[in-house]
Amino acid sequence: MPTNALKDAHQMLNGSSILLTGGTGSFGHAFVQHLIENTTPHKLIVFSRDELKQYEMAQKFPQSKYPFLRYFIGDVRDLERLNQAMRGVDYVVHAAAMKQVPTAEYNPFECIKTNILGAQNVIAASISHKVKRVIALSTDKAANPVNLYGATKLASDKLFIAGNHMSGDGGPRFGVVRYGNVVGSRGSVIPFYRKLIKDGVNKFPVTDARMTRFWITLNQGVSFLISCFGRMEGGEVFVPKIPSMNIIDLAKTLKPDCEIDLIGIRAGEKLHEVMVPKDESRNTLEFDSHFVIQPCFNWWDENAYKSRTGGKPVTDGFEYSSETNPERLSPAQLQDIVFAPEN
Repeated sequence: MPTNALKDAHQMLNGSSILLTGGTGSFGHAFVQHLIENTTPHKLIVFSRDELKQYEMAQKFPQSKYPFLRYFIGDVRDLERLNQAMRGVDYVVHAAAMKQVPTAEYNPFECIKTNILGAQNVIAASISHKVKRVIALSTDKAANPVNLYGATKLASDKLFIAGNHMSGDGGPRFGVVRYGNVVGSRGSVIPFYRKLIKDGVNKFPVTDARMTRFWITLNQGVSFLISCFGRMEGGEVFVPKIPSMNIIDLAKTLKPDCEIDLIGIRAGEKLHEVMVPKDESRNTLEFDSHFVIQPCFNWWDENAYKSRTGGKPVTDGFEYSSETNPERLSPAQLQDIVFAPEN
């Protein structure tokens, strides 16, 4: 059942114009599908730089069937093109990013141009065109980052939160949604292991037997992000409560008789991921389904926000880590997710 916040967001998006950057990725496909099934937007702009992926997406979601869809070729590095695309837009979802950790380490300047300067361009264009609300998609790797990708996403998060300063009264409200690994998304370990199974390989590479990760399905991620349009006031980092799983348990769930090849932890990789660092605990509120990291603004009234939303402060020194997370993803749950028809 949709939450009240998700219902409110659906109503908000009805009849509106929405722009999605990085729109041809795994998230973009699920986002467009969700809006088609639950809303009636005036216009939905899929903004990305890969013409082949746009062509393929247009075969799945043709404009002849969905006349509100628009496919815009463009790059978030290009402010002029963003300004053209954002005319008349009410809501923006920023999902464009360089996401592969090794690629970012090897191409650092390119990663900075997309993940930091691109974020700055989205903020500037949103303010120029008086967009109502903007949500940027983040990652658990932005909390206490140890690799360039995580560092650029932390910088991006800070920029979007600071966007609320720059937009002024009546300007766009900016928020961030941060979550962990997406089950089945391109580049994640599950499709990699499933390919090994398909190819008849019985030895699964694992970097470290102690490693844990947060896991969320694509549809859960999309629903949570959209629901935050119905919750946000501007300045929040929203973190969903999601399960964790040990990487060995994950491999054994997918193929119980597989051999484990411990290859050693890679550069820029953590044993465990964190989504709410200890140093942010003083600003964090807990809700039934999520956490909110509040901004450190002089105009932000923590007591008033807590009273309005019903959030409860977490204990001092609280940390939301995949290692200590009490919610664990069971083998049966993972099987249901991985082999569900939608995946």
